[in-house]
Amino acid sequence: HVQLVESGGGSVQAGGSLRLSCAAPGHTHSTYCMAWFRQAPGKEREGVAHSHSDGSTSYADPVKGRFTISKDKNTLYLQMNSLKPEDTAMYYCALRDGGCSTWDRNYNYWGQGTQVTVS
Repeated sequence: HVQLVESGGGSVQAGGSLRLSCAAPGHTHSTYCMAWFRQAPGKEREGVAHSHSDGSTSYADPVKGRFTISKDKNTLYLQMNSLKPEDTAMYYCALRDGGCSTWDRNYNYWGQGTQVTVS
């Protein structure tokens, strides 16, 4: 089993920035997708940004131009700039074998989450 651990969350004022990190020991297969999801109170979990093993990335419309997903050997990052109150949520790192998907049920591995609060 792959264990993912998120860090970097916190409380910031609107317009501020945070950088989330997700530590992963490796991947199940050479083809995979690592992603950031978030869940706000009263809402369903939604995909935020995705990074495929082929180098491609994708973003949900609400965060385009503000968030940047990146990765190195065993760490996934989410740089969040120009944060808005609606970005407030628990952010989760997720991993699946194969292609990227916005459906959370497709992901095999999850971290415990890190809270982001924007006021």
